[in-house]
Amino acid sequence: MNELLIENVGQVRVLRLNRPEKRNALNNALTRALVDALAAAETDDTVHVVVLTGNGAAFCAGADITEFKDLTPDQMSRVEERAELTMQLHLSVSRMSKPVIAAINGFAMGGGAGLAIACDLAIAGRSARLGYPEVKHGIVAAIVLPNLTRQIGRKAAFHLVATGETIDAARAVELGMVNAVHDDAVLMDEAMAMASRMAAVSRAAMATTKKTFHEVVDMPLAQGLEVGREANKRMRSFVRTER
Repeated sequence: MNELLIENVGQVRVLRLNRPEKRNALNNALTRALVDALAAAETDDTVHVVVLTGNGAAFCAGADITEFKDLTPDQMSRVEERAELTMQLHLSVSRMSKPVIAAINGFAMGGGAGLAIACDLAIAGRSARLGYPEVKHGIVAAIVLPNLTRQIGRKAAFHLVATGETIDAARAVELGMVNAVHDDAVLMDEAMAMASRMAAVSRAAMATTKKTFHEVVDMPLAQGLEVGREANKRMRSFVRTER
């Protein structure tokens, strides 16, 4: 079975995590497939937007703990390789010029929740549950923290990773982890409708919007305004080109 299912719907590429028997837990093969698929979508001019979801009853249960037996102090090369691969997955979305929308169906836990909120936009089904239970298992929700703290703030982020509490979709919206909640039956319809609207806008405008957003989000105001000024000047050139 392919760990990742890839489908093109017009200008939208749908990526489905496909380990339903494991609640789409991220093993090495699936993580690498995601990194490769996002890179391929970025270089494919026919793709304007990516939608990421899970096959079956869950979005993603997080890391596949059955692989942890090989990630021991005496196997540091494997430990380092896995940590690097996980980091690259979380960086992949922000480095792309194309928007990525997460459609969170069911549970998104640990690295699965981290993957969902690493996407540019996230919508959730009413059955969705998000959480970072790592601390309950004696490990640390580490790589997810940079995105989490940036999106929901220090107190809320620390509460989630320090308690391991699971929250529902409504609470995730309140915290700013996801953009909207929809009935499970129409989640993918809503995700595809959103993706289609975004795919219809100017590619140059979308790419510049995303690039500028990720540059300014953590900058001091004056520096961010300078970046915005340069983006504003570049915008004039692609507006003329597309007329």
